[in-house]
Amino acid sequence: MEADLHLRIVESVDLAVIVLDRDGRIVLFNPAAQNITGISDRQATGRHYRHLFPHSKGLDQLIGEVMQQGRSISSPERMLLRPLSGRELQVSVAASPLFRQDGSQEGVVVLLRDLQRLQGLEETEKTSDRMAAIGTLAAGLAHEIKNPLGGIKGAAQLLAKELADREELAEYTGIMLREVDRVNGIIEELMNLTRPRKMRWGATDLTRLLNDITLLQRQAHHGDAIDFQLLLDPSIPPILGDEALLHRLFLNLVKNAAEALEGSGRVTVTSRISPDMRLNRPGHRPVPFVEVAVSDNGPGIAEEHLAKIFTPFFSTKEKGSGLGLAICQRIVAEHQGMLKVTSRVGEGTRFQVMLPFIRPDETAEARRD
Repeated sequence: MEADLHLRIVESVDLAVIVLDRDGRIVLFNPAAQNITGISDRQATGRHYRHLFPHSKGLDQLIGEVMQQGRSISSPERMLLRPLSGRELQVSVAASPLFRQDGSQEGVVVLLRDLQRLQGLEETEKTSDRMAAIGTLAAGLAHEIKNPLGGIKGAAQLLAKELADREELAEYTGIMLREVDRVNGIIEELMNLTRPRKMRWGATDLTRLLNDITLLQRQAHHGDAIDFQLLLDPSIPPILGDEALLHRLFLNLVKNAAEALEGSGRVTVTSRISPDMRLNRPGHRPVPFVEVAVSDNGPGIAEEHLAKIFTPFFSTKEKGSGLGLAICQRIVAEHQGMLKVTSRVGEGTRFQVMLPFIRPDETAEARRD
Protein backbone atom coordinates (compact mmCIF):
# COMPACT_ATOMS: atom_id res chain seq x y z
CA MET A 1 0.00 0.00 0.00
CA GLU A 2 2.83 2.41 0.91
CA ALA A 3 4.72 1.72 -2.34
CA ASP A 4 1.51 2.29 -4.33
CA LEU A 5 0.94 5.62 -2.55
CA HIS A 6 4.49 6.77 -3.30
CA LEU A 7 4.08 5.86 -6.98
CA ARG A 8 0.78 7.77 -7.23
CA ILE A 9 2.41 10.82 -5.63
CA VAL A 10 5.26 10.74 -8.15
CA GLU A 11 2.78 10.37 -11.03
CA SER A 12 0.65 13.28 -9.78
CA VAL A 13 3.28 15.97 -9.13
CA ASP A 14 3.79 18.72 -11.69
CA LEU A 15 7.59 18.32 -11.58
CA ALA A 16 9.40 16.05 -14.01
CA VAL A 17 10.80 13.18 -11.92
CA ILE A 18 13.51 11.00 -13.50
CA VAL A 19 15.05 8.22 -11.41
CA LEU A 20 18.42 6.79 -12.51
CA ASP A 21 20.25 3.68 -11.33
CA ARG A 22 23.97 3.62 -10.51
CA ASP A 23 24.81 3.20 -14.20
CA GLY A 24 22.75 6.23 -15.26
CA ARG A 25 19.93 4.19 -16.76
CA ILE A 26 16.37 5.45 -16.34
CA VAL A 27 14.17 3.33 -14.05
CA LEU A 28 11.29 5.82 -13.60
CA PHE A 29 10.03 8.53 -15.94
CA ASN A 30 6.86 10.15 -14.54
CA PRO A 31 4.01 11.71 -16.65
CA ALA A 32 5.31 15.25 -16.10
CA ALA A 33 8.70 14.20 -17.49
CA GLN A 34 6.96 12.70 -20.53
CA ASN A 35 4.96 15.91 -20.91
CA ILE A 36 7.82 18.41 -20.98
CA THR A 37 10.24 16.25 -23.00
CA GLY A 38 7.79 14.74 -25.49
CA ILE A 39 9.35 11.30 -24.79
CA SER A 40 7.17 8.38 -23.66
CA ASP A 41 7.83 6.18 -20.64
CA ARG A 42 8.42 3.21 -22.97
CA GLN A 43 11.04 5.16 -24.96
CA ALA A 44 12.84 6.30 -21.80
CA THR A 45 12.83 3.36 -19.37
CA GLY A 46 16.02 1.29 -19.54
CA ARG A 47 17.88 3.86 -21.64
CA HIS A 48 20.88 5.81 -20.41
CA TYR A 49 19.89 9.40 -19.69
CA ARG A 50 22.59 10.63 -22.13
CA HIS A 51 20.69 8.88 -24.93
CA LEU A 52 17.65 11.11 -24.24
CA PHE A 53 19.63 14.27 -23.43
CA PRO A 54 22.71 14.26 -25.68
CA HIS A 55 25.23 17.11 -25.51
CA SER A 56 23.96 18.24 -22.07
CA LYS A 57 27.22 18.96 -20.23
CA GLY A 58 25.54 20.83 -17.39
CA LEU A 59 23.24 17.89 -16.65
CA ASP A 60 26.17 15.44 -16.89
CA GLN A 61 28.19 17.47 -14.40
CA LEU A 62 25.30 17.79 -11.93
CA ILE A 63 24.46 14.07 -11.96
CA GLY A 64 28.16 13.14 -11.76
CA GLU A 65 28.67 15.28 -8.65
CA VAL A 66 25.61 13.76 -6.94
CA MET A 67 26.90 10.26 -7.73
CA GLN A 68 30.36 11.01 -6.38
CA GLN A 69 29.48 13.17 -3.37
CA GLY A 70 26.22 11.53 -2.30
CA ARG A 71 24.46 14.82 -1.57
CA SER A 72 21.67 16.90 -3.09
CA ILE A 73 22.70 19.58 -5.60
CA SER A 74 20.65 22.20 -7.45
CA SER A 75 21.66 24.14 -10.53
CA PRO A 76 21.95 27.83 -9.59
CA GLU A 77 21.05 28.90 -13.16
CA ARG A 78 18.54 27.82 -15.76
CA MET A 79 19.74 24.96 -17.92
CA LEU A 80 19.13 24.48 -21.62
CA LEU A 81 18.33 20.88 -22.63
CA ARG A 82 17.68 19.45 -26.09
CA PRO A 83 16.01 16.04 -25.72
CA LEU A 84 15.71 13.63 -28.64
CA SER A 85 12.16 14.89 -29.31
CA GLY A 86 13.77 18.10 -30.61
CA ARG A 87 11.91 20.45 -28.27
CA GLU A 88 14.35 22.88 -26.65
CA LEU A 89 13.78 23.13 -22.88
CA GLN A 90 14.68 25.85 -20.41
CA VAL A 91 14.60 24.14 -17.02
CA SER A 92 15.78 24.39 -13.46
CA VAL A 93 17.42 21.16 -12.28
CA ALA A 94 17.81 19.58 -8.85
CA ALA A 95 19.27 16.13 -8.15
CA SER A 96 19.43 14.01 -5.01
CA PRO A 97 21.05 10.67 -4.21
CA LEU A 98 18.75 7.65 -3.79
CA PHE A 99 19.83 5.35 -0.92
CA ARG A 100 18.98 1.77 -0.05
CA GLN A 101 17.93 0.81 3.48
CA ASP A 102 21.51 -0.31 4.22
CA GLY A 103 22.82 3.19 3.38
CA SER A 104 24.41 2.35 0.03
CA GLN A 105 23.66 4.63 -2.88
CA GLU A 106 21.23 3.09 -5.37
CA GLY A 107 20.97 5.91 -7.89
CA VAL A 108 19.92 9.50 -8.44
CA VAL A 109 16.57 11.31 -8.47
CA VAL A 110 16.53 14.20 -10.98
CA LEU A 111 13.84 16.91 -10.82
CA LEU A 112 13.18 19.22 -13.78
CA ARG A 113 10.92 22.28 -13.74
CA ASP A 114 9.82 23.72 -17.09
CA LEU A 115 10.60 27.44 -16.77
CA GLN A 116 8.87 28.33 -20.05
CA ARG A 117 5.60 26.87 -18.79
CA LEU A 118 6.07 28.67 -15.46
CA GLN A 119 6.56 31.94 -17.32
CA GLY A 120 3.37 31.24 -19.28
CA LEU A 121 1.41 30.69 -16.06
CA GLU A 122 2.75 33.96 -14.64
CA GLU A 123 1.69 35.80 -17.80
CA THR A 124 -1.78 34.24 -17.53
CA GLU A 125 -2.06 35.43 -13.92
CA LYS A 126 -1.04 38.95 -14.93
CA THR A 127 -3.64 38.90 -17.69
CA SER A 128 -6.33 37.83 -15.20
CA ASP A 129 -5.39 40.73 -12.93
CA ARG A 130 -5.62 43.15 -15.86
CA MET A 131 -9.02 41.74 -16.84
CA ALA A 132 -10.33 42.23 -13.30
CA ALA A 133 -9.25 45.89 -13.33
CA ILE A 134 -10.72 46.43 -16.80
CA GLY A 135 -13.96 44.76 -15.69
CA THR A 136 -14.43 47.37 -12.98
CA LEU A 137 -13.74 50.14 -15.49
CA ALA A 138 -16.05 48.59 -18.10
CA ALA A 139 -19.02 48.45 -15.73
CA GLY A 140 -18.72 52.18 -15.09
CA LEU A 141 -18.16 53.00 -18.75
CA ALA A 142 -21.18 50.99 -19.89
CA HIS A 143 -23.46 52.92 -17.55
CA GLU A 144 -21.96 56.36 -18.19
CA ILE A 145 -21.61 56.05 -22.00
CA LYS A 146 -24.43 53.85 -23.27
CA ASN A 147 -27.24 56.08 -21.93
CA PRO A 148 -26.07 59.35 -23.54
CA LEU A 149 -25.04 57.36 -26.63
CA GLY A 150 -28.64 56.24 -27.04
CA GLY A 151 -29.77 59.86 -26.85
CA ILE A 152 -27.23 60.92 -29.47
CA LYS A 153 -28.35 58.14 -31.81
CA GLY A 154 -32.03 59.06 -31.40
CA ALA A 155 -31.31 62.72 -32.12
CA ALA A 156 -29.25 61.80 -35.19
CA GLN A 157 -32.07 59.62 -36.53
CA LEU A 158 -34.60 62.46 -36.15
CA LEU A 159 -32.18 64.86 -37.81
CA ALA A 160 -31.70 62.41 -40.69
CA LYS A 161 -35.46 62.42 -41.32
CA GLU A 162 -35.58 66.22 -41.30
CA LEU A 163 -32.66 66.43 -43.74
CA ALA A 164 -33.78 63.60 -46.03
CA ASP A 165 -34.06 66.00 -48.98
CA ARG A 166 -30.74 67.72 -48.26
CA GLU A 167 -28.18 65.24 -49.63
CA GLU A 168 -25.19 67.42 -48.77
CA LEU A 169 -26.23 67.40 -45.07
CA ALA A 170 -27.71 63.90 -44.90
CA GLU A 171 -24.22 62.52 -45.46
CA TYR A 172 -23.13 63.95 -42.10
CA THR A 173 -26.03 62.35 -40.18
CA GLY A 174 -25.09 59.02 -41.75
CA ILE A 175 -21.54 59.41 -40.43
CA MET A 176 -22.91 60.25 -36.97
CA LEU A 177 -25.06 57.09 -36.88
CA ARG A 178 -22.24 54.85 -38.07
CA GLU A 179 -19.82 56.24 -35.47
CA VAL A 180 -22.40 55.83 -32.69
CA ASP A 181 -22.83 52.19 -33.70
CA ARG A 182 -19.05 51.73 -33.74
CA VAL A 183 -18.65 53.12 -30.20
CA ASN A 184 -21.54 50.95 -29.01
CA GLY A 185 -19.87 47.91 -30.60
CA ILE A 186 -16.63 48.62 -28.74
CA ILE A 187 -18.50 48.81 -25.43
CA GLU A 188 -20.27 45.52 -26.17
CA GLU A 189 -16.92 43.85 -26.98
CA LEU A 190 -15.46 45.20 -23.76
CA MET A 191 -18.37 43.80 -21.75
CA ASN A 192 -17.98 40.42 -23.48
CA LEU A 193 -14.29 40.43 -22.57
CA THR A 194 -14.71 41.27 -18.90
CA ARG A 195 -18.02 39.52 -18.17
CA PRO A 196 -17.98 36.30 -20.20
CA ARG A 197 -21.12 34.21 -20.43
CA LYS A 198 -21.38 30.74 -18.89
CA MET A 199 -19.62 28.08 -20.95
CA ARG A 200 -21.88 25.85 -23.10
CA TRP A 201 -19.92 22.61 -23.23
CA GLY A 202 -20.54 20.12 -26.01
CA ALA A 203 -18.98 18.12 -28.83
CA THR A 204 -16.95 20.37 -31.17
CA ASP A 205 -15.67 19.07 -34.50
CA LEU A 206 -12.63 21.26 -35.12
CA THR A 207 -12.10 19.94 -38.65
CA ARG A 208 -15.61 20.95 -39.74
CA LEU A 209 -15.35 24.25 -37.84
CA LEU A 210 -12.06 25.24 -39.50
CA ASN A 211 -13.33 24.17 -42.94
CA ASP A 212 -16.43 26.37 -42.55
CA ILE A 213 -14.43 29.40 -41.36
CA THR A 214 -11.90 29.10 -44.18
CA LEU A 215 -14.68 28.77 -46.76
CA LEU A 216 -16.27 32.00 -45.48
CA GLN A 217 -12.95 33.84 -45.58
CA ARG A 218 -12.26 32.66 -49.13
CA GLN A 219 -15.57 34.23 -50.15
CA ALA A 220 -14.85 37.43 -48.16
CA HIS A 221 -11.52 37.83 -50.04
CA HIS A 222 -12.81 36.58 -53.40
CA GLY A 223 -11.25 39.47 -55.31
CA ASP A 224 -7.86 39.22 -53.57
CA ALA A 225 -4.84 37.09 -54.47
CA ILE A 226 -4.89 35.24 -51.14
CA ASP A 227 -4.29 31.48 -51.05
CA PHE A 228 -5.99 29.73 -48.12
CA GLN A 229 -4.31 26.39 -47.35
CA LEU A 230 -5.91 23.80 -45.05
CA LEU A 231 -3.62 21.09 -43.63
CA LEU A 232 -5.98 19.44 -41.16
CA ASP A 233 -5.79 16.02 -39.51
CA PRO A 234 -9.22 14.53 -40.32
CA SER A 235 -8.72 11.72 -37.77
CA ILE A 236 -9.07 14.11 -34.81
CA PRO A 237 -12.48 13.32 -33.25
CA PRO A 238 -14.78 15.95 -31.70
CA ILE A 239 -13.45 17.44 -28.47
CA LEU A 240 -15.18 18.95 -25.45
CA GLY A 241 -15.61 22.69 -25.97
CA ASP A 242 -17.93 25.64 -26.45
CA GLU A 243 -18.45 25.58 -30.22
CA ALA A 244 -19.73 29.17 -30.49
CA LEU A 245 -16.72 30.57 -28.62
CA LEU A 246 -14.24 28.40 -30.53
CA HIS A 247 -15.82 29.57 -33.80
CA ARG A 248 -15.29 33.18 -32.69
CA LEU A 249 -11.69 32.40 -31.69
CA PHE A 250 -10.62 30.83 -34.98
CA LEU A 251 -12.62 33.24 -37.13
CA ASN A 252 -10.77 36.12 -35.48
CA LEU A 253 -7.36 34.50 -36.05
CA VAL A 254 -8.02 33.53 -39.70
CA LYS A 255 -9.56 36.93 -40.45
CA ASN A 256 -6.60 38.75 -38.88
CA ALA A 257 -4.15 36.63 -40.89
CA ALA A 258 -5.95 37.41 -44.16
CA GLU A 259 -6.19 41.14 -43.40
CA ALA A 260 -2.46 41.26 -42.58
CA LEU A 261 -1.69 40.22 -46.17
CA GLU A 262 -3.30 43.35 -47.64
CA GLY A 263 -4.69 41.53 -50.68
CA SER A 264 -1.88 39.13 -51.57
CA GLY A 265 -0.23 36.17 -49.84
CA ARG A 266 -0.92 32.86 -48.12
CA VAL A 267 -2.87 31.85 -45.00
CA THR A 268 -2.21 28.33 -43.69
CA VAL A 269 -4.40 26.56 -41.12
CA THR A 270 -3.11 23.29 -39.64
CA SER A 271 -4.32 20.88 -36.96
CA ARG A 272 -2.68 17.91 -35.25
CA ILE A 273 -2.37 16.08 -31.95
CA SER A 274 0.65 17.64 -30.23
CA PRO A 275 3.26 15.06 -29.15
CA ASP A 276 5.10 17.51 -26.89
CA MET A 277 2.65 18.47 -24.14
CA ARG A 278 0.00 16.95 -21.88
CA LEU A 279 -2.52 18.36 -19.43
CA ASN A 280 -2.42 16.87 -15.93
CA ARG A 281 -5.89 16.74 -14.35
CA PRO A 282 -6.55 15.61 -10.75
CA GLY A 283 -8.10 12.16 -10.78
CA HIS A 284 -7.52 11.61 -14.51
CA ARG A 285 -4.70 10.42 -16.72
CA PRO A 286 -2.81 13.20 -18.53
CA VAL A 287 -4.35 14.12 -21.87
CA PRO A 288 -2.55 15.47 -24.95
CA PHE A 289 -3.37 18.76 -26.62
CA VAL A 290 -4.90 19.42 -30.01
CA GLU A 291 -2.76 22.05 -31.75
CA VAL A 292 -4.33 24.40 -34.29
CA ALA A 293 -1.97 26.86 -35.97
CA VAL A 294 -2.96 29.84 -38.11
CA SER A 295 -0.05 31.38 -40.00
CA ASP A 296 0.49 33.93 -42.75
CA ASN A 297 3.45 35.07 -44.84
CA GLY A 298 2.65 38.75 -44.39
CA PRO A 299 4.75 41.62 -43.04
CA GLY A 300 5.00 40.18 -39.51
CA ILE A 301 4.77 41.95 -36.17
CA ALA A 302 7.54 44.17 -34.82
CA GLU A 303 9.30 42.73 -31.78
CA GLU A 304 8.34 45.67 -29.57
CA HIS A 305 4.66 45.01 -30.35
CA LEU A 306 4.65 41.26 -29.72
CA ALA A 307 4.52 41.62 -25.94
CA LYS A 308 1.53 43.97 -26.19
CA ILE A 309 -0.77 42.36 -28.76
CA PHE A 310 -2.93 40.60 -26.14
CA THR A 311 -3.30 43.79 -24.11
CA PRO A 312 -6.82 45.26 -24.39
CA PHE A 313 -7.05 48.38 -26.60
CA PHE A 314 -3.62 47.81 -28.15
CA SER A 315 -3.87 47.46 -31.94
CA THR A 316 -1.59 47.90 -34.93
CA LYS A 317 -4.64 48.44 -37.18
CA GLU A 318 -5.86 51.96 -37.88
CA LYS A 319 -9.50 51.06 -37.15
CA GLY A 320 -8.94 48.18 -34.74
CA SER A 321 -10.51 48.23 -31.27
CA GLY A 322 -7.62 46.26 -29.76
CA LEU A 323 -10.02 43.80 -28.08
CA GLY A 324 -10.07 40.89 -30.57
CA LEU A 325 -6.90 39.10 -29.45
CA ALA A 326 -7.65 39.76 -25.77
CA ILE A 327 -11.00 38.00 -26.29
CA CYS A 328 -9.22 35.15 -28.11
CA GLN A 329 -6.87 34.72 -25.17
CA ARG A 330 -9.80 34.61 -22.72
CA ILE A 331 -11.61 31.96 -24.80
CA VAL A 332 -8.50 29.76 -24.89
CA ALA A 333 -7.98 30.19 -21.13
CA GLU A 334 -11.60 29.15 -20.45
CA HIS A 335 -10.88 25.93 -22.35
CA GLN A 336 -7.77 25.32 -20.18
CA GLY A 337 -5.60 25.82 -23.24
CA MET A 338 -2.74 28.04 -24.36
CA LEU A 339 -2.34 30.68 -27.06
CA LYS A 340 1.12 31.54 -28.39
CA VAL A 341 2.36 33.83 -31.13
CA THR A 342 5.63 33.90 -33.05
CA SER A 343 6.47 36.45 -35.72
CA ARG A 344 9.36 37.80 -37.74
CA VAL A 345 9.24 41.08 -39.60
CA GLY A 346 9.11 40.43 -43.33
CA GLU A 347 8.39 36.70 -42.92
CA GLY A 348 4.96 36.43 -41.33
CA THR A 349 3.12 35.51 -38.15
CA ARG A 350 1.96 32.25 -36.56
CA PHE A 351 -0.69 31.87 -33.85
CA GLN A 352 -0.67 28.50 -32.09
CA VAL A 353 -3.75 27.39 -30.14
CA MET A 354 -3.43 24.40 -27.78
CA LEU A 355 -6.72 22.84 -26.58
CA PRO A 356 -6.97 19.81 -24.25
CA PHE A 357 -7.94 16.64 -26.12
CA ILE A 358 -10.87 15.82 -23.84
CA ARG A 359 -13.61 13.68 -25.38
CA PRO A 360 -17.24 14.87 -25.02
CA ASP A 361 -18.26 11.65 -23.26
CA GLU A 362 -15.84 12.21 -20.37
CA THR A 363 -17.26 12.86 -16.90
CA ALA A 364 -18.32 16.28 -15.68
CA GLU A 365 -15.20 16.49 -13.51
CA ALA A 366 -13.21 17.15 -16.69
CA ARG A 367 -15.10 20.39 -17.20
CA ARG A 368 -14.30 23.68 -15.52
CA ASP A 369 -17.78 25.11 -15.04
